[in-house]
Amino acid sequence: MNPLQRLLKRLDRAWREFLESYAGLSETELLKPGVTGSWSVRDIIAHVTTWEEEALKYLPLAIQGKRPPRYSVMYGGIDAFNTQATAQKKSLALSEVLRQQSMVHHQLIDFIISVPEQYLGGATRFRHRLRMDAYSHYPKHAQAIRKWRSRVHGLTRGPVNEMGGGNYGRR
Repeated sequence: MNPLQRLLKRLDRAWREFLESYAGLSETELLKPGVTGSWSVRDIIAHVTTWEEEALKYLPLAIQGKRPPRYSVMYGGIDAFNTQATAQKKSLALSEVLRQQSMVHHQLIDFIISVPEQYLGGATRFRHRLRMDAYSHYPKHAQAIRKWRSRVHGLTRGPVNEMGGGNYGRR
């Protein structure tokens, strides 16, 4: 397997786990606050999309050997950036959040496919940024959603069904 295939496989595995973490939830459940602080699943989806947008904005700089501006300088820190980004997307309908999620994720995959192989393997700035904004970021939120589902709904994740969604059952 070449570096691109390994990277895409790793990204896809983490992405599917994220999607499975909220598969089968109703719109009402997706909008219910309290998953992580005051955030709903919808807010988490918007947050993950924001970080993929950041990856798309700053991965080209990594390829050019440049560093992105520091979030501490631009926003007062990552938490402040997250607060600002969440506020900007708060008024979006769930359908729009899901549309943006799909669109941005596909853009990220297309971009990765276009990147020269030397940036895809090893400890490059490119890989570091992609890891932080994407494939190590998704599992953190998938875990929070699964924990919330278990706490609030008594649901546990089962094996993935033939349609790609998770099978959930009551505990």
